[in-house]
Amino acid sequence: MSQKKKPSQELDRRHFIRTAAGTAAAAGAFLGAAKGQGIDPSQKLKIGFIGTGGRGTGAAVQALSADDNTVLHAVADVFQDRIDTALEQLAKDKKVADKVEVPKERQFVGLDGYKRVLDSGVDVVLLTAPPGFRPLHLRAAIEAGKHVFAEKPMCVDAAGARHCQESLKMAEGKPLSIVAGFCWRYSPSRREAYKKVMEEGIIGDVVGVYATYYANYSKPHLAPSLRMDGMSDVEWQLRNWYNYTWLSGGGLVEQAVHSVDKIAWVMGDQAPLRCRATGGLAALQAGGNIFDHYHVAFEYPNNVWCHLGSRKAPGCFNENADYVRGTKGTLVLGRGGDPYIEDNDGKLLWRYRKPREGEPNMYQVEHDELFQAIRSGKHVNDGPRMINSSMMAIMGRMSAQTGKEVTWEEAMAANEDLFPGEENLSWSQSYEPHAVPVPGVFQIPGIGGVEGKV
Repeated sequence: MSQKKKPSQELDRRHFIRTAAGTAAAAGAFLGAAKGQGIDPSQKLKIGFIGTGGRGTGAAVQALSADDNTVLHAVADVFQDRIDTALEQLAKDKKVADKVEVPKERQFVGLDGYKRVLDSGVDVVLLTAPPGFRPLHLRAAIEAGKHVFAEKPMCVDAAGARHCQESLKMAEGKPLSIVAGFCWRYSPSRREAYKKVMEEGIIGDVVGVYATYYANYSKPHLAPSLRMDGMSDVEWQLRNWYNYTWLSGGGLVEQAVHSVDKIAWVMGDQAPLRCRATGGLAALQAGGNIFDHYHVAFEYPNNVWCHLGSRKAPGCFNENADYVRGTKGTLVLGRGGDPYIEDNDGKLLWRYRKPREGEPNMYQVEHDELFQAIRSGKHVNDGPRMINSSMMAIMGRMSAQTGKEVTWEEAMAANEDLFPGEENLSWSQSYEPHAVPVPGVFQIPGIGGVEGKV
């Protein structure tokens, strides 16, 4: 058991909802966002920033740029140096520097810093901490009645997905906007391309998808020599969060989930029937327990299979593309410039025509639409689909780790909760996550016939 620490150094244990698959609602079953009274442009919107890493700092710039009358009011992170770096970067950005009003007393350091941001009088929160904390932060933000931008993924395990589902149920009927960081959904070129496929039927019936997420290392593990004397397991793992499944979910769940999301999008955001996956760790690192490569095949009705190949390794072929195959042709995204569609004979049927001034930045578009919704009262809710896509990636990881075929019902009901310990997460806590899984040996209760109470 870990020692009790000061409140700023403890994190309340998540009380995950252990809902059985038969009663766990499909993500698409949730109601949409409610309408409410808009907020007059003369009223300043205060933004809270939770998790001040690089992507989070980018989100802060975009949020402050999305509306003329906004201010960054409070920030939180577990490391003061990350807060300092983020605020320094924002102060150098001429577009938003005068909108940063975060005195020392509203810079909250510690595992409970998110609570103090929510209590500081903010209207909108940016949830950009490591995704292992996302279910906890989403629940707290909804309970506090805040509008939310939540970076992807929404969760890293089945327990987190069920927890997020319950949080979304709590948000039903409330005049809140919830926007997810699945940024490709806000890309004008991708929106137009998917409209051609899903609404206009230009490629006929979709019969399969092949998506690639091949890239170099994103965040190599820090050398063990950098671990200072007295640094706890929890602190060290937070410094190296990408390389630990309980914090990031691994490369498939944390990054290639973008490709999973595009598969989910073209399949109408319906859960797949099942999946089969392979994966492993080709390049050993000093610590961590994630895989660096995957291949996942998702099965949908009518024998439609959607494949994703993901690899994070230097010196290899790199590509981030999507090939949507239909009975009449193929949509190609991310290869050869702008999206295009060819018929089965290779004849060009359509290509996205980029505006003369260039395609709007999708990261900015998602924040523009969030703040427009808040101002107008015509709220948006990305919640259902962001859970569906996150859980699809988790299901793929489950299959690769165990070597088992996994159904959607098994995945949703699995007794998988990666969060450390059974009580509070303490800054000084000792915690050794499971080793890198060996397919065929590694087990997850509820997957592949392995018994386990849910």
